[in-house]
Amino acid sequence: MQVQDVCRQWFARHERARDALPAVLVVVVAVAASAAADGGSGWHTPRAGAAAWTALACLPLVVRSRWPLPVVLATLAVDLTHLARVPDFSLSPAASLVALYTLATRSTRRTAWTAGLAASLAITALYAVSRSVSPLAGDSLLRFDLAIAATALGDAVRSRRLRLARVEARAENAERTREAEARRRVTDERIRIARELHDVVAHHMTLVNAQAGVAHHLMRTDPDRAYQALAHIKDNSRTALDELRATVGLLRQPDDAPDSRVPLPGLADLDALIGSLQAGGLPVRFERTGLVRPVAPATDLTAYRIIQEALTNTHKHARAAEALVALDYGADALRVTVTDDGRPGAPKGPGTGHGLIGMRERANAIGGTVTTGARPEGGFRVHAELPLALAPGNHPKPLAPKGP
Repeated sequence: MQVQDVCRQWFARHERARDALPAVLVVVVAVAASAAADGGSGWHTPRAGAAAWTALACLPLVVRSRWPLPVVLATLAVDLTHLARVPDFSLSPAASLVALYTLATRSTRRTAWTAGLAASLAITALYAVSRSVSPLAGDSLLRFDLAIAATALGDAVRSRRLRLARVEARAENAERTREAEARRRVTDERIRIARELHDVVAHHMTLVNAQAGVAHHLMRTDPDRAYQALAHIKDNSRTALDELRATVGLLRQPDDAPDSRVPLPGLADLDALIGSLQAGGLPVRFERTGLVRPVAPATDLTAYRIIQEALTNTHKHARAAEALVALDYGADALRVTVTDDGRPGAPKGPGTGHGLIGMRERANAIGGTVTTGARPEGGFRVHAELPLALAPGNHPKPLAPKGP
């Protein structure tokens, strides 16, 4: 098997040698046939004329891969002339058979079969005339069948090559598609985790920073309130660590050692969120309208994160006296609105804009929308419309289990 592979690779690199190999074999067989005595009783000196005609017919085969149709015409012309001049030589159409096979493997089916049928009829007719036999005689039909068989074999080889090429192309395309899908999933998961980390860190660190400032300011004048601010810092930092642990736990493999996890937050945790912000100095009002009912887990988390980010931005960037969180349960959508009364000229802290981008990405991921902008009467407004139940194509991969 290894020798065959080496030979195949060598002939693949040397096209002329590959094309000439059948010609050499035909000439060798023709010389041997011309040296065989009639009836198989012995051997004699090869007939130079028959060998020369065969070699002349095989000469165009050296370029059969490059010009298959002209080679068919050239070999057929020589073979027919040889057949007319030496009708008793049985190998006269051999070069034409090789050329017909090559044409069928390298041209269209219509061209191959047109040339094959024409060559079969010409060879059969000339053989019958030169031997004065019927075209339907056995020897005449044998030459017709040989030309048809050479064309059919070449057509079968061409079809097999095309089928293998299509299979390989589909396999390569499937491999590329799998790789692209894997890269897309990795990118989506990376963005998802980045959003989680941003929301957790931005919210809790903002509260810790604000409460630390309060504690620092009141440490000497009002130790009791400073002590309360430090207690809030402790609570918020512990909550941040728990949420970070749950988020980073997404990166674990299924067979990793189990670790403690906390449930990802949802609308049921809004009271704790609002309480932490109020402890940090931002009064927040909360309103619910419509028929309150359970929502899809992804919508639950998305609504919470949007409210969390909006209130964090209000606390961090605006001098707002109050913020309002409103949930409106519609027939098939949950409308989330967060507004504040920050003054238009209020100084704003440095920001990257990732929070607003994260809101939109979260909403888009489950088929919702988010609009943000300044209010004409002052302040800022974040409004989101999220589906209560997700469509089959909008179910994102769960970020973490809702339980320990």
